[in-house]
Amino acid sequence: MIGVVGAGRMGLPMVRRLAEAGHRVRVTGRTPETRRALTREPAQVVPDVAQVGEGADAVLVCVHTDGQVREVCLDSGLLTTMPSGSTLVVHTTGSPRTVEAVADRAATGGIGVVDAPVSGGPPDVAAGRITLYVGGADDTVARVRPVLRSYGDPVLHVGPLGFGQRVKLVNNTVFASQIGLLAHAARLGRQLGLDERLLLDALTHGSASSRALAGVVRHGSVTGFTRSTREFLGKDMDVVRVVAGDLGADLGALAPALDALPDATVPGNGG
Repeated sequence: MIGVVGAGRMGLPMVRRLAEAGHRVRVTGRTPETRRALTREPAQVVPDVAQVGEGADAVLVCVHTDGQVREVCLDSGLLTTMPSGSTLVVHTTGSPRTVEAVADRAATGGIGVVDAPVSGGPPDVAAGRITLYVGGADDTVARVRPVLRSYGDPVLHVGPLGFGQRVKLVNNTVFASQIGLLAHAARLGRQLGLDERLLLDALTHGSASSRALAGVVRHGSVTGFTRSTREFLGKDMDVVRVVAGDLGADLGALAPALDALPDATVPGNGG
């Protein structure tokens, strides 16, 4: 039995992929309306988070914020219902300190914990090709890897617990910095008299190409893409600044590119 907490835009396609792979899935929703909608999915729906963990081999947590991870993992009773030898997987991008606190609590019940933040979107989950950055002990990761492979490819074991979060935060910092640089590039293009759409499309065929640029082109402008990613990138950039300060790290040349992001949401600045 695999439990899922957070069957939203990312978690719901995970539920479907798990069921397609032959796993029995148990899930809950935060509201009665959500739980009623989940009855149409290939999963057993239960009324609260603690019940998700009963008899589960693994529980996947795919909520939005660090605070929600703490609420689900530390305040809901989930860890008291998960059996010894099971594994808790935290997919939410957040602070390594949070997953370490969860692991400390889980260890008293013989429950393993891995952090496995994702890179990609719902279509990648649905296609089974979402990238997972996994942190945790070798044996714990090996135990849960077949579950993760139901929807993740590649599944990258990047180090001990908390290192999945570290890699994901660096990944998103680089991604956000690229958007900031593209805002500057679009501004330079305008100063040179270039049409932004034509410029951006042309860049995709050269050495300046990147996933960030491809997203910008799909949305037609740097402004449009920045606005569409602002919710999750803004959250993650707040986390990375806190984590960098907490761990004594320096953003270096990435910092000014990140500082360009707010301006990139204003038409005429980022596109």
